[in-house]
Order: sequence, then C-alpha cells, then structure tokens
Amino acid sequence: MTRRYVSHTIADGIAQVRLTRPDKLNALTLQTLDELIATAAELRKDRTLRAVVISGEGDSFCAGLDFASAMSSPAGIVKAFVPLPWRGTNAFQEACWAWRRLPVPVIAAVDGHCYGGGLQLALAADFRIATPDSEWSVLEARWGLIPDMTGIRSLAELVGIDTAKRLTMTAQLLSGKEAADLGLVTELAADPVVAALDLAREIAQRSPDSVAAAKRLFNRTWTSSPRATFARERLEQLVLLTAANTKAARTAAFQKVVPQFSRRLLP
Repeated sequence: MTRRYVSHTIADGIAQVRLTRPDKLNALTLQTLDELIATAAELRKDRTLRAVVISGEGDSFCAGLDFASAMSSPAGIVKAFVPLPWRGTNAFQEACWAWRRLPVPVIAAVDGHCYGGGLQLALAADFRIATPDSEWSVLEARWGLIPDMTGIRSLAELVGIDTAKRLTMTAQLLSGKEAADLGLVTELAADPVVAALDLAREIAQRSPDSVAAAKRLFNRTWTSSPRATFARERLEQLVLLTAANTKAARTAAFQKVVPQFSRRLLP
C-alpha cells in the first residue's frame, strides 16, 4: 500500500508513527483508516519492536473524521462499516483497536486538536501524553452521532459511566489539563513527543516478554472475573519463567549491569 497520510520510522526498537495530513489538522479519511490498520499490522510482525509513539504532524494530533472526504465515497463508507468476522471490527474500529493488538506499549503524543475519531485513536493507546492546552472532545454528538471507533470501550476503562455519558452526550470541549484531571490523559508535558519517547525508552529497559505479557494480561482481563484473571496470570507467568529474556533480566539485576535482551518471544 502506498501511504500518503500515515508514516513511520523505527530507531532503537521504537517506532514513531505520524499522521501526515497537517493541512487538514490530520483529519481521518477512509484511506487514513486503511493506512493505520496496515501500519499496525506491519509493526506487529516486528519482534524486535519495543514501543510505539503516535503523533500528528503540524499543530494537531487529529481533528476526527473528515466527513466531506469520507461521504464522497458512499461505497467506501459501506465497505469500511462492515466488520471482518475473524477480528470482530470494521475499518473504523480496527484503525484504533489495531494498536491494542500490538504486543508493545503504544503512547499517543497529543498536541492541538484531539477530537472525535482522533480522541478514540488516542484512547486506544496504552498511555496518552498531552500538552496542557491541547483540546479534547468526544465530538460526535455535534454531528448527531455516537463514538463508533472503539471509544465507548476505551472510555469505560478510564472514567466512570456518568462522566463517559456526559462527554458523549454533550461533546464538551476539554483542555489537556481537564482531560488529565478526568483520567483521559496519563501525563502532561510541554513537548509530548519528547516525553513519549522518554517513556518508551524507560519501558524498553525491561524484558520485551514481560512487557508484552503485562499488556496482554491487563487488556484481556480488565473486565474479567477474579478467577479468570488469576488463571491468565498463571499462564503468562509460566511462559515467562522459562523465557531467555527473563533469565537475561534476572542476571543483569544480580550483576547490576544493563540487560541485553533478544527479540520478543511471542509475536
């Protein structure tokens, strides 16, 4: 796929993914959705990858769906709306949920606008670092719609149901500071990309297998019963106990040296 609106580079195991439509505030087109999905799928295959940082070029993270562009292709809308049965998501949803499927931490670095589909993309990341004056809104209510790019599930994990309903029903505009106070933003920073890369490097000092296991464990059991969670804990730990990267971490800790990890055990 020739990618016009999403680019990525990898250095030292950390991928920087960028929305590259700054003249349109990085608003999402149908092609952007496909490029996000394809990029996530490509990165998922890289077992040397340690973390991903997603940001937007220019003055915005993402201003949401570009309705004029999307509605110019009714057939494309229909195609994008149909879910694929083996993954349970359509293209709108997978453009966000694909980042949940990555076995590495994903960090959204947010400046400027973070509206609608852009907010849902940010919420699909494991961490969100934003400027205090960035602008956040579940904007769909302004257009008589609801969040349908996995945002409902993400909101449910981060805020109470009353707050989630209020944000969804009102399209209230929040500053980055207000979003952080509500729990939508993990950390505030003057330069979110720099702060996101710092966090990515910090996590990259740990075993890629334990980091991947932690992400799987939280994502797959967050709404599970204690019994199901305990069973998943045992399964993940059993694999880690025999992993080469676990031995490398343990040896480095005892010797007080920097661990040297091999590629991630599981894809």
